[in-house]
Amino acid sequence: MPVLTFLEAIRSALHDAMAADQRIIVLGEDVAVKGGVFLATDGLLARFGEHRVIDMPIAEAAIVGVAIGAAIHGLLPVAEIQFADYIYPAIDQILNEAARLRYRSNGDWSCPIVVRAPFGAGIHGALYHSQSVEALFTSTPGIKVVVPSTPADAKGLLITAIHDPDPVVFFEHKQLYRSVRGDVPDGMYREPIGKAAVRRSGDDLSVFSYGLMVHYALTAAEQLAADGIDAEVIDLRTLAPLDRHTILASVAKTGRALIVHEDTLTGGVGGEIAALIAEHAFEYLDAPVRRLGAPDVFAAPFADPLEAHFMLNPQKIAAAMRDLAAY
Repeated sequence: MPVLTFLEAIRSALHDAMAADQRIIVLGEDVAVKGGVFLATDGLLARFGEHRVIDMPIAEAAIVGVAIGAAIHGLLPVAEIQFADYIYPAIDQILNEAARLRYRSNGDWSCPIVVRAPFGAGIHGALYHSQSVEALFTSTPGIKVVVPSTPADAKGLLITAIHDPDPVVFFEHKQLYRSVRGDVPDGMYREPIGKAAVRRSGDDLSVFSYGLMVHYALTAAEQLAADGIDAEVIDLRTLAPLDRHTILASVAKTGRALIVHEDTLTGGVGGEIAALIAEHAFEYLDAPVRRLGAPDVFAAPFADPLEAHFMLNPQKIAAAMRDLAAY
């Protein structure tokens, strides 16, 4: 089984899926000649040609709009938004058109598109290259939101997303692209959308996270283990739909819940998970549900010390875990 970086796993998924199905096309800014700003689509143009790998203008609404039209006509488009920060012009197309197409056509049409977008801070990208925008998409029925944290999941979930009959927004944390490596199966395989993964089993508290923060939570859990605190770490993998069963089963076992995400605290996905736990697992709780997120500021700053203050890290997560375990 080859060992790939997160980025190589994304690229492998696209190459394998496109080779297996002629309906799959890739479109976005710089995805063809350049191979993507992070090189996620490198080699696709040479292998599959300009009719299936399409450089688009700097017009995100057009990128997603063209993808929707192509999907209606039988193709399986994968639209890349160069940075998640640029996705705002396409929100109308994603939420008002793609998400509602099945309903408005009385089930006659579906919209099998994938919208890929790198997200997250910590790379000195400042205002327009650091945002976490996933919460914008989790409140609209009809959209699936996927955020993998490992190379194997990145490939398996992307292949699943491409073949899903409904629209999927697929977020990839930029810090994971070249920093994380792992075993990735060859060829076509799928990981289920809507199913969380238990990355570390524990009995004292449950930590729920996704993307880069899963790795930070695992590091924090190992620090706490030295003090005799046994934390369970759940990788949500999918934010819409949430894996309610795994979330509630973990809380029922540990009695404590901490939700960690890089997005700002107010309005983040953590609020929905906290409400889910409070409503359906209250009798199991030995402490209040806790959330840990970025401060409620306008954006990730450019200056190193300010960005470090904005970002979560294993030490901040470990401190929150200790406080919760001691409650």
